[in-house]
Amino acid sequence: MRSLSPSDLLGRPLNGVEKKNAPHRLYVDGPMDTPLRPRRVSVVGTRRPTEEGVQETRAVSEMLVGEGVTVVSGLAAGIDTTAHRTAIDAGGPTVAVLGTPLDQTYPRSNTGLQKEMAASHLVVSQFPAGHPITKGNFVRRNKTMALISDATVIVEAGDGSGTIHQGWETLRLGRPLFVCRAAAKAQPRWLDEMERYGATVLTDHQDILYEIPLGIKLVDVFAKQT
Repeated sequence: MRSLSPSDLLGRPLNGVEKKNAPHRLYVDGPMDTPLRPRRVSVVGTRRPTEEGVQETRAVSEMLVGEGVTVVSGLAAGIDTTAHRTAIDAGGPTVAVLGTPLDQTYPRSNTGLQKEMAASHLVVSQFPAGHPITKGNFVRRNKTMALISDATVIVEAGDGSGTIHQGWETLRLGRPLFVCRAAAKAQPRWLDEMERYGATVLTDHQDILYEIPLGIKLVDVFAKQT
């Protein structure tokens, strides 16, 4: 385990908007290099997904890994677990952002997955060992996920959930927010309002790639041309 600032994790200073809800310290466990490599997308959603939601999570996560994008999620049951497991099975990197300290797991059923990610990927928490676990931790966790991701994809979500808090934080940060068709079909109350502030309903998963940084330095491009 190592401790670092959000700036250390991202490899750049935070701007004023980012600093507002950023944690002071992050505790990370896993072999993945820090600062994190460019192109990171959160894939998040309900703990009780429909079968369509599960299938769409797999499709989005596989596409992202195939394009060299790191899949970020919150290690919760349901959509989050599916996103992490799909990324691992597809051979891509994945980052878990916890609502608990690193020495605890929620839900307990994901203890094995958390250990696997700490061994081969990266697990992140803003809560030091011994910090009490409260409902508010998970909202704070979702805001931190928005901070370290270039974009967020909501697969399915209930009103007032941590996923919705992440969606609003993503928009506040000026980052792309995508809502999958599985969520849009349910016509949730939050969707119309989020669309007014810039959220996009996904009709083609590839659209995510057009809205996130390429992660390529111009000097590297020029070097290959000479």
